Amino acid sequence: MQSDSQRKPCRLAVIGSGYWGKNLVRTFHGLGVLGCVCDTQAETLRQMAQTYSVEVTKEYESVLQNPELQAVVIAVPAAQHYELTKRALLAGKDVYVEKPLALKSSEGQELAELAESQGRILMVGHILQYHPAILELKRLIREGEVGRIQYIYSSRLNLGKLRTEENILWSFAPHDISAVLFLLGEVPTSVSAHGGSFVNKRIADATLTTCDFKSGVQAHIFVSWLHPFKEQKLTLVADRKMAVFDDMEPDRKLVLYPHRIDWLDRSPVTHKEPGQVVPLAKVEPLRMECEHFLECVAQRTRPRTDAESAVRVLRVLESCEHSLSHQGQPVAVRLEESSYFAHSTAVIDQPCEIGEGTKIWHFTHIMAESRLGKKCNLGQNVVISPGVTIGNNVKIQNNVSVYTGVELEDDVFCGPSMVFTNVINPRSHIVRKNEYKRTLVKRGASLGANSTIVCGVTIGRHAFVAAGAVVNRDVADYALVAGVPARQLGWVCYCGIRLRDNRDNDAVLNCAACGRKYAIENRSCTEVTEAKRAIAGVVS
Repeated sequence: MQSDSQRKPCRLAVIGSGYWGKNLVRTFHGLGVLGCVCDTQAETLRQMAQTYSVEVTKEYESVLQNPELQAVVIAVPAAQHYELTKRALLAGKDVYVEKPLALKSSEGQELAELAESQGRILMVGHILQYHPAILELKRLIREGEVGRIQYIYSSRLNLGKLRTEENILWSFAPHDISAVLFLLGEVPTSVSAHGGSFVNKRIADATLTTCDFKSGVQAHIFVSWLHPFKEQKLTLVADRKMAVFDDMEPDRKLVLYPHRIDWLDRSPVTHKEPGQVVPLAKVEPLRMECEHFLECVAQRTRPRTDAESAVRVLRVLESCEHSLSHQGQPVAVRLEESSYFAHSTAVIDQPCEIGEGTKIWHFTHIMAESRLGKKCNLGQNVVISPGVTIGNNVKIQNNVSVYTGVELEDDVFCGPSMVFTNVINPRSHIVRKNEYKRTLVKRGASLGANSTIVCGVTIGRHAFVAAGAVVNRDVADYALVAGVPARQLGWVCYCGIRLRDNRDNDAVLNCAACGRKYAIENRSCTEVTEAKRAIAGVVS
């Protein structure tokens, strides 16, 4: 397997270069990674070849069979997204597909699971989650600047391209649904949608959707492609400030209004204040989105708008469609039956990912945007912070907080009350979130009770940190460390048994319990044979 330094720069093909695809062609060409354009229209391909001096083809299969193309970018009609994405994943390609991921949540879930099983990157083009205004608004919400959110209203209107394979709900609303779910960090419990079909009696041209959330927030989403002018606006109303994101404004894209309501003589009185323009970076959201995809491909990391988040949007859309076909009747958003166990006192913020067979016990808090693998076990009073990634079969004992910046690979053990940090010099009165350091605990490592892992270190594979140790430097694979600060005392086997002491610089050590053999050379330990499972049950 190639390392990051050995991996060739990404080369990709854009599939479909029409209404929106041409923007993707332009952007990826500007990023220097465009290798091919695939389209069914000969004249379009001629123009692409002439403009970008790039290979063109009508044959999708030739793209999939080209080993020089690591990824495909799919910008075809929505009805083709599922089929083309599935074929690309099966061909070993990473995929960026425009929204919606599919026209059925079941198909979207299938694609998500296929990407996982194939080890491929699958990203969906929900572009608003890469817009500087939405990212800044998310930060303002997270840091309490706007206060408690009361409702959101979004409108996406235009005299636009009329589609025949999807209605306005599936064409325009995914943008706003994705943005609302991103901003609120939760999925609506129910939706109701009303609409009208004016041009084609089978296809809705305008819809108004109401989403109700468990937190008490309401969101209203109005979309239409039969409108006299273009409007792309999102208004957020909270108890401290109100915010307006207007994507049609060149310089005032995000404005905060510190209006307030006072109660005088038991009657509400409004006090209006001037709007405050929020400064934003002058960057193109599409370029940020494309750069994010390339970064995920290069580093093999999960995209912000991954398949799982796209499936949540599909489930909301399906509920909206059902309500629309039943004259606006409220419809519960269908959530898949949990494949994990969570005690009734546990708090799980959405969106997050929790793998099948995982158990979450009393008073544990899983924060939004964290990811837990399969068959994990989290004890009492555990906290998993936003952005944390935890692998499969990880065991976290009582009273452990895993902070942002920490990553636990598969089979890691965290003993009771052990401590992670993410800032070297914390102060309560100084915000240092931009100084978080990454801590990586590699596969199979064990961290003893009451041990402390200082941020910025890497704990090697199957290493063993003794109870009460304070680790302030990297720990080698299979190393046994103890003390304050921690010092290496020797080596441990994959199965957790300490290997016999040996003062030789070059030696082969045997595990008395399971028979595995290890080569010790230059202060490193490497397994040289497969285990002989002499003791049943010692090695899983």
